[in-house]
Amino acid sequence: MSKTVTIDDVTLHMSHPDELPMKWVGQKEFMDQILAAWLVVGPDDLPLNPRLLGKPGVGKTTLAYAAAKKLNREAYMFQATMDTRPEDLLVTPVISEAGKIQYVASSIVTAMIRGGVAILDEGNRMSEKSWASLAPLLDSRRYVESIVAGIKIHAHADFRICATMNDDASTFELPEYIHSRLQPQVFIDFPEREEEKLILAQNLPFADETILNYVVDFLQMSHLAQERYTVRDGINIGRYAIKLLATSRKLKWPRRVPPSPKQLHKCIDQAIHLILGQEARQYLPPPKDQDKS
Repeated sequence: MSKTVTIDDVTLHMSHPDELPMKWVGQKEFMDQILAAWLVVGPDDLPLNPRLLGKPGVGKTTLAYAAAKKLNREAYMFQATMDTRPEDLLVTPVISEAGKIQYVASSIVTAMIRGGVAILDEGNRMSEKSWASLAPLLDSRRYVESIVAGIKIHAHADFRICATMNDDASTFELPEYIHSRLQPQVFIDFPEREEEKLILAQNLPFADETILNYVVDFLQMSHLAQERYTVRDGINIGRYAIKLLATSRKLKWPRRVPPSPKQLHKCIDQAIHLILGQEARQYLPPPKDQDKS
């Protein structure tokens, strides 16, 4: 890809697309909803800008990235924070080695220019001032204006954007004029048991069936209790439990001799305790050999 582009005599240095080992498993309806929002059905039509909502760790970013790859488009991620400034979203001036000012396009602007997909991650952590700089991009104008560089940048016809937003307290309320521009809203909830197990297996290919069943049982019990533990927590629990098992006998994984149910349960229990805390342990089922008694 070209590293620079010139707009109104201003040279922009572009960002690189993200190449990540992310794969969306299950819940096909969410993928279909995003792709439908991005579809253009005629010459006068415009793509919509979906907003993915849900608890942290349910796979919103993975889904957005997988949707971009489904379209065979470059994916560009921007991690929003409470400190994100308008210029961070658009164009940032930096001092080059020669002492001159260079203008660096954000991942969002690079996606606009190259016709890629911009994923604004955890967008409701940004302030209204930052959102205001994106307002013309999210409606029929489809451009942004960089005050820093003094240029207006129009989006490529193939450009698509979506925002992910966590359902938690450490976020800003979206201004109404942004709320109406980020539609449709795609609500992502905890997956069903079999889908959750598929996700765990995808991310823990070195875990045996017993470990996967323990972790998915733990997650499903916690979902019923309205806890906020997610499949991301389950992946970390499974991975750490395997490391604890391998360390306990100083053996490399996979083991030649499978651990006893008591030993396996102990390591998973310890992993839950150290990753999520003491209270989370109540959702771990008893050792498998005790289930039959």
